[in-house]
Amino acid sequence: MTDLRPFRCAVPEPAIADLHRRLDATRWPGELDDVGWDYGAPLSFLRELADHWRHRFDWRAAEARINAFDQFLLEIDGLDTHFIHQRSPHPHATPLLITHGWPGSIVELLDVIPRLTEPERFGGNAEDAFHVVAPSLPGYGFSAAPTKPGMSPRAIAARHLDLMRALGYERFVAQGGDWGSIISRFLPDLAPERLIGLHLNMLPPWKPAGVADPFALMTDRERARYHADRAKIPDEFGYQAIQKSRPQSLGFGLSDSPVGLAAWIVEKFQSWTDNQGDPRDALSFDQMLANISLYWFTGTIASSVRLYREYELAHRRGERPGARVEVPTGGAFYPREIHGPVKAWVEREYNLVHWYEAPAGGHFAAFEQPALFAADLLAFGQTVRNGETGGL
Repeated sequence: MTDLRPFRCAVPEPAIADLHRRLDATRWPGELDDVGWDYGAPLSFLRELADHWRHRFDWRAAEARINAFDQFLLEIDGLDTHFIHQRSPHPHATPLLITHGWPGSIVELLDVIPRLTEPERFGGNAEDAFHVVAPSLPGYGFSAAPTKPGMSPRAIAARHLDLMRALGYERFVAQGGDWGSIISRFLPDLAPERLIGLHLNMLPPWKPAGVADPFALMTDRERARYHADRAKIPDEFGYQAIQKSRPQSLGFGLSDSPVGLAAWIVEKFQSWTDNQGDPRDALSFDQMLANISLYWFTGTIASSVRLYREYELAHRRGERPGARVEVPTGGAFYPREIHGPVKAWVEREYNLVHWYEAPAGGHFAAFEQPALFAADLLAFGQTVRNGETGGL
């Protein structure tokens, strides 16, 4: 590892002009009548989104929001990792590693970070504050893309341990959703002594080992949700089959067409957020486009989706989470999460000391509901700092 280098986003003007040129030259496909989102992103929605991107979206404003935070690059094993390192003004704040997923980015966290570093500004308590470290995953945003196979979730977890040590944080709280949840789950296997606590807002319903009838442990509500989630798999997870098998082929199209990229990502914002049929019920066009634009300007959509292939190959090699996690763990469930958890199953895999069921929100919890997300994470931090770790 080498020394930290301060970083600021600064997309060149010609790159913005090129985006505008490509948007103007979009070749639009036809579509079926009256099918809504059932076949993917509708033409009318994408035309409106693209028009906003071309004529009203202000990347410089989005860039300024990112640059309001302290950012750095650190070379780890030959690859630069980009990260936000926002220290709280309260010197005794608890270190927090927070990891995003796909198709998200650090943009998801911009409204959450101030609530965590200075909770007293938002009605909370200064003694609950965190020093926040939010890395961009390898091949996402401004983090360098791997050039060789093998950058699996476990390998990323090991890099994050190196990052926290380089910053002087020997012990810390780890938080994650989506890929962040899967990556963070490997931290207790690699270095349990370094974790003060583990907080996850995606807890897939994996059946516990050694239980004769795991379904008997479900509540009626959990059972109904489990079967509803299973019924959605054929329609909802086709993207995974592509990304974990032939991500490079997909990457050519998404890297060349901004509207193609936007369609691939915004369809997930529609499917996975807490909305009434339109993703704008949960996220504004400007929020969606800040995230999409980060992928576009950094040219990282192809490298980002390769993580699915790396995970698939690592799983085939037997790279899987270890035994029960004894690190004090918090679980959060948002009602439109794509994988509804089963609490009794979670308790068998984790030392569960904190459980939160949010009244609103979906898969992009920090993005959709920053106030709820931050309040829950602050409450979890208070629990583990106070030593209330006997389980629920």
